[in-house]
Amino acid sequence: MSKARGNLVEGLITLMIGLGLWLFAGDVEVPLVTLTKVGVVMMCVGGALVAAGFWRAARRGI
Repeated sequence: MSKARGNLVEGLITLMIGLGLWLFAGDVEVPLVTLTKVGVVMMCVGGALVAAGFWRAARRGI
């Protein structure tokens, strides 16, 4: 698996987990963190990984 494809897969998985936390974990109470905020951060990181994967794919080809 190329680095570009790895970034795309990892980014999509992270983005989907973050979306799930943001949508469905609003009522869950955890000490120190708010799961909806963690979900937003994970979506941002996942989006950055997807963008990096597309960038690498465009530069080298998958």
